[in-house]
Amino acid sequence: MADTAHRLVGTGEAARALGIDRTTLARWAAAGSVTPASRTVGGHLRWDLDKLRAQLAELGVGPATDGG
Repeated sequence: MADTAHRLVGTGEAARALGIDRTTLARWAAAGSVTPASRTVGGHLRWDLDKLRAQLAELGVGPATDGG
């Protein structure tokens, strides 16, 4: 879905797009391995999928190139 790449999505949706578990993505964010595009007032992470894929590709993590 082309539109998905240009909007911010929650952790669950981002993880599904990458083919990983949401807890894995949350753990990577907590460790500082990846950085969300923003955080809501309630503390929920929001992701730009293109930027997230680029971060993962930089780290050499497989799902970033999966096209998910």
